[in-house]
Amino acid sequence: MSVASIAAALGGREILKTDVRSEFDLASAAMAGFSAEAASRVIANGLMAPEELYELVIPRRTFDRRLEQHQALTITESDRLLRATRVIVRATEALGSTTKAATWLRTANRALRGKVPLSLLETDLGARMVERTLGRIEHGVYS
Repeated sequence: MSVASIAAALGGREILKTDVRSEFDLASAAMAGFSAEAASRVIANGLMAPEELYELVIPRRTFDRRLEQHQALTITESDRLLRATRVIVRATEALGSTTKAATWLRTANRALRGKVPLSLLETDLGARMVERTLGRIEHGVYS
């Protein structure tokens, strides 16, 4: 998984207003606060449904207000968006397609004690568990 693919999923230079060439660049952009448009781009790219964004990143009314007023997300919201996008992009690359990743992320998984991977993205530890499971898939271990 590359930083460039994560940045592209968030809207690239057009939306992020900076060139993202390293994890430091991506972290700096998140700390500055992603624009609400970056979250819209994740939805438009088919990586998350609006309801999933509202559950994992930002409440609907807050999101709508930020979009309308062209406000940036908070650092916490930006971090949540980055975490979810990072894992979804990783799943897409590990499984070979957006469709396969979408199905895998939304289906209960035995390797994750029957949890739905997407639901675990609410916390950093949950996201790491999902990423480890994806790593096992990439290395041919049944997960």
